[in-house]
Amino acid sequence: VQLQASGGGLVQPGGSLRLSCAASGSIISINVMGWYRQAPGKQRELVSSITSDGSTNYVDSVKGRFTISRDNAKNTVYLQMNSLRPEDTAVYYCRADRIYYHYGVAYDYWGQGTEVTVSS
Repeated sequence: VQLQASGGGLVQPGGSLRLSCAASGSIISINVMGWYRQAPGKQRELVSSITSDGSTNYVDSVKGRFTISRDNAKNTVYLQMNSLRPEDTAVYYCRADRIYYHYGVAYDYWGQGTEVTVSS
């Protein structure tokens, strides 16, 4: 099983980016998927999460600016980030709390990070 994140980059304040995280490897279903971020010198924090039936959760600092979504058929989670601010600069990680696949269950599975830099 692999989680592959992509979509990070350099963007000016007020700009937008869309992150994607695709899971692969004989997957049957995935429970909760989420995005976390870690800024330099800070602890990793939960940005947003989404359940398999579409219920979402956001940290207060991104409410109204970020939108999480998922495509269960593609085992992919997205994070649309609008009105980006310098304080959104961080490495963003995707996570799946439970992945049911052909050979069993994988718990607390993380993808590699994708870097987001918001700067003029």
